[in-house]
Amino acid sequence: SGDSVVTGHGEIHGRQVFVFSQDFTVFGGSLSSVHAKKICKIMDQAMLVGAPVIGLNDSGGARIQEGVESLAGYADIFQRNVLSSGVVPQISVIMGPCAGGAVYSPAITDFIFMVKDTSYLFITGPDVVKAVTNEDVSQEELGGAKTHTVTSGVAHKAFENDVEAMMELRRFYDFIPMNNKSGPP
Repeated sequence: SGDSVVTGHGEIHGRQVFVFSQDFTVFGGSLSSVHAKKICKIMDQAMLVGAPVIGLNDSGGARIQEGVESLAGYADIFQRNVLSSGVVPQISVIMGPCAGGAVYSPAITDFIFMVKDTSYLFITGPDVVKAVTNEDVSQEELGGAKTHTVTSGVAHKAFENDVEAMMELRRFYDFIPMNNKSGPP
């Protein structure tokens, strides 16, 4: 089953990389048990060969129709984030809205990049904030690229659009080591 994530491996400028890309057009990119297993498999492969992992994040959170199974998938991903920390570089590119459980994994990766005006990271959206606090806040104010690169410090860089983000990611990749046992390129 393809689910709402595409995974694979390849090379960037002749250097091996493992990638997963969440597809917001399929079930809002929501995490199901299959989705989680695919991400975990690619992360396991990256650790096995000692190569970086890139996550292209665009997810509305857990697939609530699956109940606790999708939440267990987050635990499996988080465990791999922790085990990979300091071993292989983990890069997150926030390509669209990421809410709920979808924000925790990127937050504990080594590098986070965002796209201005289209990517957001927040636990819960503006509607819930309004209902609970009676405060009007936009997606951008709550968790947009400017908020996370300037105010919170969660993200390291914001790009003008998806194409620029992908091109700069490729350029950035030239500067990072493959793993904790290799030197800089």
